[in-house]
Amino acid sequence: MPITPATSTQSPSKGAADAILLELVDENGVTIGTAEKLAAHQPPGQLHRAFSVFLFDERGRLLLQRRALGKYHSPGVWSNTCCGHPYPGEAPFTAAARRTFEELGVSPSLMAEAGTVRYNHPDPDSGLVEQEYNHLFVGLVQAAPRPDPEEVGDTAFVTAAELAERHAKDPFSSWFMTVLDAARPAVRELTGPSAGW
Repeated sequence: MPITPATSTQSPSKGAADAILLELVDENGVTIGTAEKLAAHQPPGQLHRAFSVFLFDERGRLLLQRRALGKYHSPGVWSNTCCGHPYPGEAPFTAAARRTFEELGVSPSLMAEAGTVRYNHPDPDSGLVEQEYNHLFVGLVQAAPRPDPEEVGDTAFVTAAELAERHAKDPFSSWFMTVLDAARPAVRELTGPSAGW
């Protein structure tokens, strides 16, 4: 698995008044247009490009985030380290590093591509739909998270066993297990067999 040092691009976020556009893609991940973010998530959903990041500490524990209660989609649930959408024309790797810094105040010390996964997950609570062509990334984090409270309600580092316990009792995002399962081969390569992923 190629591993590339990640550098955060700390470009300013779009203003609240600006429409946030997502890249629409076909089933092969080829860009076919753009759509406004909320519109792309209205049922039945429009297939769009996304990313999911899984960062681990030196002990092989996964950094989880609990999404802030103010999020319009899946508020208050636990999910992977960071997920989101590249801006149109933005490389998924760049977007993943950017959003990890914006949400958690940390940059991965290294990050590697871990494949892609396509899924369709309706969220019964919000009525929105995740129709995503998702680029997966795994990496390491060495600094303590400094989350943006508007994005992240809480964080936790968990072992594989602790994740199983937490997943059994706490609400998680609808896409979490899909993206984790798709990233597992790269996670195991990164963390080693003793971590239990």
